[in-house]
Amino acid sequence: MNPAVTIRNLVKNYGGVNAVDHLNLEVPQGSIYGFLGPNGAGKTTTLKMIVGLTDPTEGEIELFGNKVAFGSDAFREEIGFLPDVPGFYDWMTSKDYLEFVGTLYQLSGDVLQERIKELLDLVGLTKSKNKKIGAYSRGMKQRLGIAQALVNNPKIIFLDEPVSALDPIGRKEVMDIIGKLAGKITVLFSSHILADVERVCDQVVIINEGKMVLQDSMEHIRQMAISRNIEIEFENDDVEIFTSELEGDSSVDSIEKMMKRVVIKSNDLNQSRIKINQVLNNNHILLKKFIIQEATLEDIFIQAVNGND
Repeated sequence: MNPAVTIRNLVKNYGGVNAVDHLNLEVPQGSIYGFLGPNGAGKTTTLKMIVGLTDPTEGEIELFGNKVAFGSDAFREEIGFLPDVPGFYDWMTSKDYLEFVGTLYQLSGDVLQERIKELLDLVGLTKSKNKKIGAYSRGMKQRLGIAQALVNNPKIIFLDEPVSALDPIGRKEVMDIIGKLAGKITVLFSSHILADVERVCDQVVIINEGKMVLQDSMEHIRQMAISRNIEIEFENDDVEIFTSELEGDSSVDSIEKMMKRVVIKSNDLNQSRIKINQVLNNNHILLKKFIIQEATLEDIFIQAVNGND
């Protein structure tokens, strides 16, 4: 099975500066793929090249094994796209707007009406289908934008920063919709909001200054953190005894003390655990809680981006 998207040595140069700098990546079919990077990293430019809206300076792009050409509409039936700032006709209702989009794909009659009904239900706009779009909140408009990207029942949809300007409730609503698409369609969405990517994606690529710094599954990425935090809470007031023996160990980067609790940042989890057990046993210290905190995407993001400087 061909990947949904294949990018080889992709470059986009503006005035002598590479906004996208020899980028290579593959997006597996059926994945929810997070395209992660700080603002200005080249995410929007890359998405526009993939959908044929911007001409690459160098490189190749394939969708499902077939080459993408700038300006071509050869893939219009297979893709859906939501730009970072979607535009709507505010005098239309959401039902009117989806009917309009459907006609652009030669959909009509009962087929189109059933599709609109399904999509309005998916994005939670059924009760508001006859309300003017101009009266919609930003979150409602973003959900409508996802619906329009799905009207033609595409194989893959591209969402450019779909939650960046939304409040927490709006973000959750949009991410819930993206999560519902898992296993049904390939989703490639860009974001600089780490928690959202971590929540729904099974695959992630991190880019910085147009270059890829990391690409892997979320499962593997979480195992990549160099440092991990260990949180310990004591039964008695043993913080000073414990930390005095642990400080100076090569596996410990820092120790934060808080009443009967400490948080240890470790650069070698196994060595730290061995040393901690020795200190606890030698001093007969009783614990109330011992937690090894899971690495977050934020940890990996900072580590990957800093490592690329």
